[in-house]
Amino acid sequence: MPTVLIVDDDPAILEILGAYLRADKQTVLEAGDGTAARLLLPRADVAVLDWMLPGASGVELTQEARAAGLTLPILMLTARGEEEDKLHGLDFGVDDYVVKPFSPREVAARVRALLRRIGVQDDIRIGDLRVDLRGHQVTIQGEPLDLSKLEFTLLSALAQHAGMAWSRERLLERVWGLDFPGTERVVDVHITNLRKKLGDTSDTPRYIETVRGVGYRFREA
Repeated sequence: MPTVLIVDDDPAILEILGAYLRADKQTVLEAGDGTAARLLLPRADVAVLDWMLPGASGVELTQEARAAGLTLPILMLTARGEEEDKLHGLDFGVDDYVVKPFSPREVAARVRALLRRIGVQDDIRIGDLRVDLRGHQVTIQGEPLDLSKLEFTLLSALAQHAGMAWSRERLLERVWGLDFPGTERVVDVHITNLRKKLGDTSDTPRYIETVRGVGYRFREA
């Protein structure tokens, strides 16, 4: 499922936006300040940031994310409706704005639009492979594959961003989480197991390619 990070120091906003986004079958990460948000940004497909936050403002987080090479779309929640403030944020990499007070339905709709923009889909079809993100099922030529939850999450992360090279470190953050105590070797082990279930090989891959010196990439259709 797509992962959306919500950052706001108001627990009520976190609760109501989280409920709407989960109803859209999205994985939701939450943070109440800029410090916690920094750790979660690499794991998100889309970020919803409040402008004013303890620890770091939404604009500061956007600047840091862009400087670190993170390309995820960022939706800013702000009480500032002035055109100059919006232009200031857009200059630093903000993709969209919603002015408070807002409708949570509007925020959810804008998040869906941002996910469509970056190609995050509910149903991914590449050749005879189908990854059903909502149904949590993978089939090849119509036959279901028996994948563990972690294998499904790993395959989904790769397939949703076909053509993009993932480092082992980035996959660890995205799939296992920042607090995972293991090493990058666990990524190689799970990729090997996933390839076997897909009928794939490292020498002539149909789906998962090895990117030398980097990590792995899901082949584009």
